Amino acid sequence: MNIITEPKISGKPIAEPAHKRPVRMVRWFAIVGLLLMLLVGSLVWFNYFRSHAIAQFFANNKPPPATVTVSEAKSEVIPNLLIAVGDLAAVHQVNVTSDVSGRITDIMFTPGSSVKAGTPLVQLFDSPDQGDLASFKAQATGAQLALDRAKQLASRQFGPQSTVDAAQATYDQAMAGIAKTEALISQKLVRAPFDGELGVRHVEVGQYLTAGTQIVSLTDLSQLYANFTLTEKDSAQLKVGQVVRVAVDAYPGRTFEGKINAIEPQIATDTRNIHVQATLDNPDHILKPGMFTTTTVVLPDRPAVVTVPETAVDYTLYGDSVFLITEKTADDGKTSLTAVRTFVRTGDRIDGRAEILSGLKAGDRVVAVGQLKLQSGTAVAISTDAPPPIPANPPRY
Repeated sequence: MNIITEPKISGKPIAEPAHKRPVRMVRWFAIVGLLLMLLVGSLVWFNYFRSHAIAQFFANNKPPPATVTVSEAKSEVIPNLLIAVGDLAAVHQVNVTSDVSGRITDIMFTPGSSVKAGTPLVQLFDSPDQGDLASFKAQATGAQLALDRAKQLASRQFGPQSTVDAAQATYDQAMAGIAKTEALISQKLVRAPFDGELGVRHVEVGQYLTAGTQIVSLTDLSQLYANFTLTEKDSAQLKVGQVVRVAVDAYPGRTFEGKINAIEPQIATDTRNIHVQATLDNPDHILKPGMFTTTTVVLPDRPAVVTVPETAVDYTLYGDSVFLITEKTADDGKTSLTAVRTFVRTGDRIDGRAEILSGLKAGDRVVAVGQLKLQSGTAVAISTDAPPPIPANPPRY
């Protein structure tokens, strides 16, 4: 019989033997960490090199200066004008009508012709009136004879004074009848009331003409009114006798001169405008009533102001500006020109030039042509081309 003896148990836990990390795995982690560091360093160095290369490229490769046309600001006296729109009206114009009704027996004018004052135009039927006139003339003759006999008898004391008075009354009555009939006859002969040009005929021979019906228009074109309106703020500068220049679309490039003859004493409450009327001569009869006009009131000259070509001003919602040419000297002694946007306050525009109230002084150089390719601070080169010429008939504002 075999006896198995068990080892003595002390009650303490049995410690497992420690496992050591393999040397190959540690080496692998070290290599991977080193590679990551090299990769990150390469990326950082590449970004730095790229940024430096780009900056150096743009520093050494500046774009060439923009070529622009330059004009100099001038101090000059510009005309002091007020511009308005209006129309022309005839000083004498009427629609010729008849005072009485009747049938037309004769038309004695040619449409479109010129007539003198008193020229017969239309004859209405007046035979009954002519008969009445003959009757009254006969009565007047008899009354005249009776009156002469009564006066002779009365002078010799052979007749009473009452007979003379009755004969005188009969004669006066006959003469009154003649005057009335002649007035009726004259009403049936329509005449031109003044010198002028006739228009289109509106009647025919044989037509029964009602009193007041238009026969033809008559217009005196030797002198015309130019009616126009100006704003309330301009009313203090207006005076009777001031010179005005009128331009019409029918004759571009021509102006017609006149003088203010009337200024409305009241300001219109709805528009706050004042109505002005000028008179101008029209010896050639080329202006017609109803023509649309651009009227310029010539005011006394103002002091000299700074002006630039109108093309030099950039008009925007943020304000009016110009590109001012400035000159800079570099450290190496070389000079360069740059265009700087400068905001200005503009005034009137006339004859292709704009008035500069503030922001520039006489002698400053501004860009007249080529602003679209500029930004403030852009380097520029002055073109040898001359500034654009001012139009022969520039618009006035």
